[in-house]
Amino acid sequence: MANKILVTGGAGYIGSHTVLQLLLGGYQVVVVDNLDNSSDVSIKRVQEIAGNNGSNLVFHKMDLRDKPALEKIFDSTKFDAVIHFAGLKAVGESVKKPLLYFNNNLIGTIYLLEVMASHGCKKLVFSSSATVYGWPKEVPCTEEFPLSAANPYGRTKLFLEEICRDLYNSDSGWKIMLLRYFNPVGAHPSGKIGEDPRGIPNNLMPFVQQVAVGRQPALTIYGTDYVTKDGTGVRDYIHVVDLADGHIAALNKLSDPSVGCEVYNLGTGEGTSVLNMVAAFEKASGKKIPLVFAGRRGGDAEIVYASTAKAEKELKWKAKYGIEEMCKDQWNWASKNPYGYESPENGHH
Repeated sequence: MANKILVTGGAGYIGSHTVLQLLLGGYQVVVVDNLDNSSDVSIKRVQEIAGNNGSNLVFHKMDLRDKPALEKIFDSTKFDAVIHFAGLKAVGESVKKPLLYFNNNLIGTIYLLEVMASHGCKKLVFSSSATVYGWPKEVPCTEEFPLSAANPYGRTKLFLEEICRDLYNSDSGWKIMLLRYFNPVGAHPSGKIGEDPRGIPNNLMPFVQQVAVGRQPALTIYGTDYVTKDGTGVRDYIHVVDLADGHIAALNKLSDPSVGCEVYNLGTGEGTSVLNMVAAFEKASGKKIPLVFAGRRGGDAEIVYASTAKAEKELKWKAKYGIEEMCKDQWNWASKNPYGYESPENGHH
């Protein structure tokens, strides 16, 4: 069992939940995060929830593009594997600031791969995204679908997947898991960690959550004329704890001698419309979410959900939680932390 893991972006939403599962599984974890879009409070909370295992977590505030700092961490610690979450992820922002996204996501990852190679650490679990399917012509999306990017953010994920494939082709000593996430939602059932986006959220659930706690007046729904049951877009929402467990399964798979550079969808295999999700959240929270209907947003696909057969078969992993649990846990986090990790008393708002 690989027991010392470097987690980049480990203070973020998916990162923090995965770090928690790693600690609970007995791993030693080193987190590096530049805290650009996250808070180190999440690290402290993860340590609390992990109890006695919390002491197996070390945190470094660091940017992956600071190569000497990265070298230093690899010089001082021998890692069994790396889980790479770090990156910018807002689609709209990537359209406005493509160079920011290419600089951060591509250069940071290339430095990470170079430093891993020079230190003989060649096991990687990489955060990819369902955005690499572009606008899929049919559903569910299987891992063999043609790849395309609809925006610069998606392009960074696509380029990085290609870089990983080229790296493996050049040196079969690498073992790489490319995990294509669908739409992560929910929070740890303790309500101590969850999604805490800076500024105005880009994704449905954090926005719904901000409306429910009174931070936003209404939810804008983009596109009501899609060819779906209720006219709103359909996505595959996955509980973040299920997603975190998928990373543990991928990590275990790295010890399989037959593994090279592999791709897995992590989703539930179920499509849920925006209006279905809002209704489930209203039920879980007992709050009415005021809606504003708007035209379609550029770059949004109509229906996207995963085929999960490959992950079930090869990783022995399957999502356990449905949208009721996702919404219940999301509301539990939101109601306990209406301002995320920064409390309003601290003068942050």
